[in-house]
Amino acid sequence: MKNIKKQDPQVYKAIQGELKRQQEGMELIASENYVSEAVLEALGSVFTNKYSEGYPGHRYYAGQKYTDQVENLAIERAKKLFGAEHVNVQPLSGAPANMIAYSAVLKPGDTVLGMDLSHGGHLTHGHPVTLSAKIYKFIRYKTDTSGKIDYRELEKMARKYKPKLILAGFSAYTRQLDYKKFQDIAKKIGAITMFDIAHIAGLIAGKALPNPVPYFDIVTTTTHKTLRGPRGGMILCKKEFAKAIDKAAFPGFQGGPHENNIAAKAVAFGEALKPAFKIYARQILKNAKVLEQELRKYEFKLMFGGTDNHMVLVDVFGSKGVSGKEAEVVLDEIGITLNKNMIPDDPRGPMDPSGIRIGVPAITTRGMKEKETKMIAKWIKEAIENRMDKKMLKKIHQEVIRLCKKFPIYRNLY
Repeated sequence: MKNIKKQDPQVYKAIQGELKRQQEGMELIASENYVSEAVLEALGSVFTNKYSEGYPGHRYYAGQKYTDQVENLAIERAKKLFGAEHVNVQPLSGAPANMIAYSAVLKPGDTVLGMDLSHGGHLTHGHPVTLSAKIYKFIRYKTDTSGKIDYRELEKMARKYKPKLILAGFSAYTRQLDYKKFQDIAKKIGAITMFDIAHIAGLIAGKALPNPVPYFDIVTTTTHKTLRGPRGGMILCKKEFAKAIDKAAFPGFQGGPHENNIAAKAVAFGEALKPAFKIYARQILKNAKVLEQELRKYEFKLMFGGTDNHMVLVDVFGSKGVSGKEAEVVLDEIGITLNKNMIPDDPRGPMDPSGIRIGVPAITTRGMKEKETKMIAKWIKEAIENRMDKKMLKKIHQEVIRLCKKFPIYRNLY
């Protein structure tokens, strides 16, 4: 990065600091991961200079030969990964992808049945503070006392409120969904189905979890998280929704797509088509299950009864008498980064909730397996239970750094 170093030392210093933080720290935020050096190179390519309003073969500006090539590559690779009839790779991220999908099939005031945020859903699934909730009428379903989705109750709600769209997907729910039941419920009331797979897209692409694309009319996702691509969004849908989705994306919601990002998506999708990606996806599930077992052994209370995917949601306030915010801060002090998170019907507020969310995709990308996951669970326990002991925290931090150095992210970067 000689040019940045010479031209802008302040930005260079920040980049170097962030690289060091990532190299020496343990990333356990469930929605974060590490991209390959090839993806980084694509993000920093000359495609960032090109304005490309429209779609391949139908652009507003000239000079689109190579932008069309990379966008078509991204589309075809995504189709192959997920078995999708139609793919739009232009959404800038997950929230825009959801807004585009809503606007493609809904009119203002239409009803959507989506998952409650505190029960594992996402802000864009109808939380009152979001723009989508101001445009559409969201009814939010919750998990039952066992921590699972009650599909009979979901059907009752669907029959009562008659939503135009039934929405599946989550940001902190740790169990596998029954795709067929969502499809059956929607058919009974004539609703459109949509699944936001942002968190589990990589697990689906890697064949570690079942593919929902055949069951849902529209599937949205981010391209980072478990899919291990650049920060961006994507929409997959059945052919009958293709024109509406594309028109809603451009010119409906966005202008020119970020072709450097789309080039990076194409690279990441190419990586996800390789056999090694399936090994990685399966290892994520193994690591998550070990994390569940170890935390339970240390008497942490797990929400939803455990995990079927890449993360666990832990009630640290109910387990250890420490708030999610306090746990987040003390773990950051030892080089373990995760996020505070609300638990179902949390009596505490969202900025200082009862829970923490812990994900394993990033450590799995680094090559860590069951042995290392057990060590991490132990450090989480020790740090939370000895949060006032600065000497103990410093000791754990040094152990975290030593382990991270054995599993470098980038060997020859910058």
